Amino acid sequence: MKKFLALGLAVVLSVMLLAVIKVGFIYVGSVGDAGWTYAHDVGRRYLEEHLPGVITDYLESIPEGEESYRYIVDYIKKGYKVIFTTSFGYMDQTEKAAEKYPNVYFFHCSGYKYNDKNFSAYFGRMYQARFLTGIVAGMMTKSNIIGYVAAHPIPEVIRGINAFALGVKLVNPKAKVHVVWTHTWYDPATEREAAISLLDAGADVITQHQDSPAPVQAAAERGKYAIGYNSDMSMFAPEAHLTAPVWNWGPFYVKAVKEIMNGTWKSGFYWLGLKEGIVDIAPFGPAVPDKVKAVVNAFKELIKEGKFDPFTGPIYDQKGNLKVKAGEKLSDKELLEMNWFVDNVVGEIPQGSGE
Repeated sequence: MKKFLALGLAVVLSVMLLAVIKVGFIYVGSVGDAGWTYAHDVGRRYLEEHLPGVITDYLESIPEGEESYRYIVDYIKKGYKVIFTTSFGYMDQTEKAAEKYPNVYFFHCSGYKYNDKNFSAYFGRMYQARFLTGIVAGMMTKSNIIGYVAAHPIPEVIRGINAFALGVKLVNPKAKVHVVWTHTWYDPATEREAAISLLDAGADVITQHQDSPAPVQAAAERGKYAIGYNSDMSMFAPEAHLTAPVWNWGPFYVKAVKEIMNGTWKSGFYWLGLKEGIVDIAPFGPAVPDKVKAVVNAFKELIKEGKFDPFTGPIYDQKGNLKVKAGEKLSDKELLEMNWFVDNVVGEIPQGSGE
């Protein structure tokens, strides 16, 4: 009898242990933005669906900076053992909480601070997907004027513009990528206005770095093509939408939380790409010809296999300076600190971080 009681108690304890881990997500935007925050929330729901016993919660539209700290601490006081803070401006506050609460696991998205105990930084090599969408734009444009609605002048955004432009140049050396800055992450009116200015300048393909679908919608209204961002934005312009570089956070969230639960997680800096499935491109729209799909898919496989890197030289900047020698490629450090444009980009990088 005692043996059966002990076995039953062990089963009950195992079930309880599976159900105790609570995971909190802190978002800078709304889950309905169709962009950055939406993509993270898809990942959160994926975590719940694929890891039974995990309880998740989220807080949306949380201000960056000092104010975010109290939201992090509030989760800790409610028993949350894993916390994902999903915007650059939460970095210092997440680091502060990690130092104060060593028994809680913290993950910060898009930053560079971390430790080897309970604080990880994670991001995706979105420049790989950007490069692929640049190939699409370069093969689809007729005017050879491609518009890029850019967010803030920080390395992440600059890196994406350059990768996209290199994809364009690979298949269409005559095309130029024209950049207009909005200094926004989510401001549909401003982003729409920027897209219209590029369309007025002759752009027949528009892409973006912001979270709203406003640039995609503006292009569709003019009968031009669009490449979205963050998630598949084809619902906003079914005929005009060509594809989009998209995030797929779910598998990473499952891996991290599962390894925390079984005691094998190692904190550090994680920068993952097409190979790991963190980034990808959205399904091709109906306007994309098979020959374009074939070229994109070929380079996608080469990147995944480690046989090609978008930032392989020779690469020149706007002033004609050789930035990457033939056969060489940029290091991660150089990519993370990027502050210059490649030679087929039209536009300047404003001073200041934009944050």
